[in-house]
Amino acid sequence: MSILNLVSFLGIFGLCFIAWLFSENRRPRYFPTRVVVTGILLQLALGAAVFWFPPTRDALKAFSDLLNVVFDAADAGARFVFGQNIVPKPDKPPDVNLGYIFAFRALPTVIFFSGLMALLYNIGVIQVITNVFAKLFYSTMRLSGAEALSGAANIFVGIEAAIVVKPFLAKMTRSELCAILSCCFGTAASSTLAIYVSFLKPVFPNILGHLVSASIMAIPACFVLSKILVPETEVPLTLGGIPKEPKASKLRFRKADLSRESPTSKRQLLEDASRTPVSEVPVTAEDEEIARLLRGEQPLNQTKSENSDDFSENIPQETVGGEPIERVSPLDAAIIGALDGVKMAVSIAAVLILILGLVYLFNQIFLWLATLPSPIGDVFKVVTLANILGFLFLPFTFLTGVSLDWNELWLSSVIIGRRLLETAIPPYQALAAAAADGSLSDRAVLIVSYALSGFAHLASVGIFVGGTIALIPSRRKDISELGWKALFVGTLATLMIAAVSGVYYVPGNASILGEKQAPAPVVSPTTPPPPAPTSAPAIAPKGPAAK
Repeated sequence: MSILNLVSFLGIFGLCFIAWLFSENRRPRYFPTRVVVTGILLQLALGAAVFWFPPTRDALKAFSDLLNVVFDAADAGARFVFGQNIVPKPDKPPDVNLGYIFAFRALPTVIFFSGLMALLYNIGVIQVITNVFAKLFYSTMRLSGAEALSGAANIFVGIEAAIVVKPFLAKMTRSELCAILSCCFGTAASSTLAIYVSFLKPVFPNILGHLVSASIMAIPACFVLSKILVPETEVPLTLGGIPKEPKASKLRFRKADLSRESPTSKRQLLEDASRTPVSEVPVTAEDEEIARLLRGEQPLNQTKSENSDDFSENIPQETVGGEPIERVSPLDAAIIGALDGVKMAVSIAAVLILILGLVYLFNQIFLWLATLPSPIGDVFKVVTLANILGFLFLPFTFLTGVSLDWNELWLSSVIIGRRLLETAIPPYQALAAAAADGSLSDRAVLIVSYALSGFAHLASVGIFVGGTIALIPSRRKDISELGWKALFVGTLATLMIAAVSGVYYVPGNASILGEKQAPAPVVSPTTPPPPAPTSAPAIAPKGPAAK
C-alpha cells in the first residue's frame, strides 16, 4: 500500500469526524456505531469487488460495454432527427465538422435513457434489483425498512425514490428524513449518467461501470454520514422490516349482484371490512359506493346509465405510495418516460444557462475589481468563484488521497468545488479536458470522477426539498431545516466514495480506467476548460471558464 492509498483510507474516517463535529447530538450513547462500522465495511467490500476481484471487474466491464451499446442506440435516434453532421457516426467523420454541441449530443441521450428506465420499471426489472439492495442495506446496517428501501431506489432515480415510501413519510423521524434526502443528493439519476459518459469516455473508457458502482457505494456512505450528523433518537415506525406496497382492494361487484345478496352476506361483508386495517385496503370511489349500497343509501353518482352502473369485476389495481394507478403497457410506459426525459433535458439546459450565466457575471465583477489599483487589484487578479470554492474544498480533496503534487491537488479541488454552484456537468467537462492534456494523472481522474458523481449542488436543493415538501406538507419545517444538512451529507458522501476508490487504485492497472481511445473533442465551445494551475493557490480568471 502506497502513502496515497493510506491517505485515502484514513480520509474515510476523517470525513466521519467532520460530520461528527457538526452533529446535532454528539453524546456517545447516540453515536451510530453499527451503522458506521458496517456502512464503511460495506463500501470497502463493494470497492474490493469492483477493483480487485477479477470476476466482478470483468462483469462490470461487460455491463459497461452493454450500456455503451444503449448510448449508441440513443445516438442513432438523435442522428435521424438532427442529421449526421451534428451527430456523426462513430466510424465515419461528418461532412461538416460542427464540433461537440451539448444540446444535440448529450441531452437526447437523457431522453432515450429516461424512456428505457421507464420500460424496465414497467416490466419489473428495476424493482427486483432495488429489493435486493434494500434487503442488503437493511440486514447489514439495521436501518429502518422505509429508509433502506428508499435509499436502494435512489440508485436509479432521484426524488422519485421518496414516493416508494410515501405512506410512511409523515411519521418518519428527523434522522430518517435526513437519510432519505441525503441519498438524493449523494447519488446521480441514471438518466444523467449518459451526459457524464459522453465527456469522459475518450479518456476513461470504463467510466460508465464506475459511475454505476459509485451510485451503489454512495448509499451506505450517505447512511453513515447522515446518521452521524442527525443521530436517531426515536424509534422509527418501520424498524421491524422493509415495507411493501399495499395491494388495492379487489372487492368489485355488480350492483345487481348486491341486490341479490342476503342480509347475512351483507352483514358479513361489513364485518370483514371493519376488521380490515385501513392502511392495507386503500379506499377507492368504487369501494365507497359499495359501502353506501350496503347501508341502503343512494349511490354517489345518479347520472350513470344502467350499463355504466356495473363495476369491473376482479380488476386488481396497483399502488405507488398508496395512490392507486392504472398499469400501462410497456410501450406506453417507455413513451411516457421519454416525454418525462424531454422535460428533464429542458430543465438541465435551463439550469445550465442560468447558473453559468450568473457565474460569468460574478467573474466579470472580479475582473473589474482586478483593474483597481494595488493592493485591491492584485488580490482580485486571482479571485474567482472557482478559486474560492477550490480553497474551501482543498482539505476535503486532500482527504480523498487524490495526489501529493500541489498543482494536481489544487486543480482537482477546483474541479470538485465547482459542482456546488455549477452542477456536475461543467466540472465533468473540465475533468475530461484536464485528463486529455495530461494535467491530471489516472489516479486523480478516477478519484475526481467518483467525487463528482452526485447531485450535491445548490440547484438540487429546491428540487429535492420542494419535492419532498409536496409529498408531506405537514413536515415542511423539518424538511426545510434538514435540506441543507442533507446537502452537506451528500457532498461528504461523494468524497467518501472517492476516498474508497483511492484505497484500491493501483498504478499501471489498465483494467481500472480501460483502454483509452484516440483523442476526441470533449468540451463544448460554450464552456472552455479552466487554465492550468500555477504554484500559487489560484487560477487566473479567463472569462466564464475560470469557475
